Amino acid sequence: MAIELKTQIELDDRGVAWIADTKVKVIEVATDKLAHGSSPEEMHFQYPHLSLAQIHAALACYYDNQEEFDAEIIRQANWAREMAEQAKNSPLRRKLQERLRERAMAK
Repeated sequence: MAIELKTQIELDDRGVAWIADTKVKVIEVATDKLAHGSSPEEMHFQYPHLSLAQIHAALACYYDNQEEFDAEIIRQANWAREMAEQAKNSPLRRKLQERLRERAMAK
């Protein structure tokens, strides 16, 4: 029997872990697992372009480096919250709200 050994995870030049030959980051699979509690089989159903082997490899990479991935997930969540907070008071948002009030008053 011939067994093919294939590297499922690759690191880019910034150190980001990707599922080989895809546009899917390991952190995306890990976040799906954490947020939804999805099994690898459920993930495969949701993302049929990923093989079960790729999903399992991504999860193994996550669990082997869980502390680093969890810290990055928290960093990204904090960044998203900061951006959402900044967008609440953006000049564009204020202008759009003003226009909506003007339209409502004109009716």
